[in-house]
Amino acid sequence: MLELYRLPGCPYCAKVERKLEGFGLDYKSHNVLPFRFLRFKVKSVSGQSGVPVLVDSEHGVEGMAESDDIVTYLENTYS
Repeated sequence: MLELYRLPGCPYCAKVERKLEGFGLDYKSHNVLPFRFLRFKVKSVSGQSGVPVLVDSEHGVEGMAESDDIVTYLENTYS
């Protein structure tokens, strides 16, 4: 199952969500806190505290950051 760590109102997160929904992919959304220093789960998954972060355990993606990289990955993997 795909998982997306996101911050409500984040345009970069919305960009990834539009791509996920455009491909009709099911994913679990995890809302994170607005304060980076409190994003312990995101940091444990990706090594950094920024969002969005995608986890695709089926394809060995443990915690991909950066919206452009995530969108490219989704296009290459699911299109």
